[in-house]
Amino acid sequence: MTTSTRGAAKTPAVLVLEDGRIFRGRAYGAVGETFGEAVFSTGMTGYQETLTDPSYHRQVVVMTAPHVGNTGVNDEDPESARIWVSGYVVRDPARVSSNWRSQRSLDEELRNQGVVGIQGIDTRALTRHLRESGAMRVGIFSGSALPDEGTMLAEVRQQPEMKGADLSAEVATKETYVVPAIGEKKFTVAAVDLGIKGMTPHRMAERGIEVHVLPATATAEDVYAVNPDGVFFSNGPGDPATADHPVSVMQAVLERKTPLFGICFGNQILGRALGFGTYKLKYGHRGINQPVQDRTTGKVEVTAHNHGFAVDAPLDKVSDTPYGRAEVSHVCLNDQVVEGLQLLDQPAFSVQYHPEAAAGPHDAAYLFDRFVSLMEAERA
Repeated sequence: MTTSTRGAAKTPAVLVLEDGRIFRGRAYGAVGETFGEAVFSTGMTGYQETLTDPSYHRQVVVMTAPHVGNTGVNDEDPESARIWVSGYVVRDPARVSSNWRSQRSLDEELRNQGVVGIQGIDTRALTRHLRESGAMRVGIFSGSALPDEGTMLAEVRQQPEMKGADLSAEVATKETYVVPAIGEKKFTVAAVDLGIKGMTPHRMAERGIEVHVLPATATAEDVYAVNPDGVFFSNGPGDPATADHPVSVMQAVLERKTPLFGICFGNQILGRALGFGTYKLKYGHRGINQPVQDRTTGKVEVTAHNHGFAVDAPLDKVSDTPYGRAEVSHVCLNDQVVEGLQLLDQPAFSVQYHPEAAAGPHDAAYLFDRFVSLMEAERA
């Protein structure tokens, strides 16, 4: 359901959390109702990339930055073909888009894609509540005939939880496509799409890699049909505990000792493939300002994150796995969450964050070069 910008700004809206907390504001974007997991993002810029990140599928994103939408929306910056968030929460949306690249307002884009949002609530109070109580199910309701509070709360509590959700196939490509190398082709990579962002194959293409992006349902035979020099597993939504098929494919890659790189969901898949467990974080890491230490160099990076689950691997020792020795290569300095893994006896590594950094800092771009180095060493 949609309405005009002027109409939506005056339309009452209510946000209802599953624990009964209620926030009242005005509609932003489409008018109607929507449900998902309430999470917050600490990024002060890059809202267009956040909205179109498939990893946010079935999540209602709360922006901690109070002023959102000032640069409008363009057709160059999306990370996928559509907005994936199920709802959007802002405190003070921009009334005017002020950027030479802007083609329409954020409010208009949300309405065009049917994304229900809410504005004018205390997002700082909501964020503090989610930090205290944890990410939880939420509903946004707007329009002239709002249900009573009891009905809204009952609807929210009927929604599925993120724990146990198997979502990667819902956001991944259905058909294989190829992103050609920029300049001279040096390598071929098979990228398993679990919710890949557009900037990721672009970063590889910049390094002379021809990227074959495969569906989440791809088999090991499909992966090796493209004769890859390396294999990549992407970011994506959902609970990694449900991702048995990608885990089995990754194990087949590890058995063949093909150079392997995973990010975000791909890091959790590597963790499971090596025999580690995964668990749900209380409120997750989402934003473009998270400090991570590369334990192999001691360097501290400011990084872009979007994950609500993490790998349960020991920080203080090297672990024996069916594929050789493994260790935690990166760790979050805020809470000591595992942010990267690497094998010591074969060419495979992963990180929990986003080195393609769209939007975000470029501190971790070297990880694509590390992947290239693994493929160069294997070829040599």
